[in-house]
Amino acid sequence: MPFTFGFDPTFFLLIPAMILTIYAQSKIQSTYNIYRREGLRSGMTGAQVARIVLDRSGLQNVDIEMVRGNLTDHYDPRSKVLRLSEEVYSRPSIASAGVAAHEAGHAIQDQEDYGPLRLRAFMVPFASIGSRFSMIIILAGLLFDMFSLVDLGIVLFSLVVLFQLFTLPVEFNASSRALAVLGEYHILAEDEVPKAKKVLDAAALTYVAAAFSSIMTLIRLLVIRDRRRD
Repeated sequence: MPFTFGFDPTFFLLIPAMILTIYAQSKIQSTYNIYRREGLRSGMTGAQVARIVLDRSGLQNVDIEMVRGNLTDHYDPRSKVLRLSEEVYSRPSIASAGVAAHEAGHAIQDQEDYGPLRLRAFMVPFASIGSRFSMIIILAGLLFDMFSLVDLGIVLFSLVVLFQLFTLPVEFNASSRALAVLGEYHILAEDEVPKAKKVLDAAALTYVAAAFSSIMTLIRLLVIRDRRRD
């Protein structure tokens, strides 16, 4: 029985996801730490890299701001602002260039009305509701043997899974754009591009881990529901 004291064998379904998540977090931290210390031969900071990419893509209207935190970088499509963490903003490193170009890639996606980006944006409020209420509803349904509530909770959690899946092509595409422009605009030297790719690949793995974790959680919920019904 789920959510009760005692052994729950369905927990084993989450172990691969937990291992992948731990590995992904370790990978991004170690890779970022390596290449945050390796300076660019051009000497450009992350903010300067982002500005070049945006301007050459006709996005002079997109502002760049510095925000606190580590790897808190993101593009805000509502305010048309690219926000870079303090280190990425001001540090002339391969890691900073890769992250900054990646976020600029999201701004280019927004400009081009990139389909998966629009789908992800559409899913945000639904995924937010699902992440907040799905487990509470499922727990209530299991406690009171109300399987209509359990099914509702699973449907809500499925919205979270869809959001995670829609996120994957958005992030992969932004990284592809970033690597292309870093080479095309000669922001990075030829031998520096593969190093930036390592940073972006490590970051992408965290999104893969999140999607896989949500899928395995959904499978576990379905198994728990079916076991309780039997």
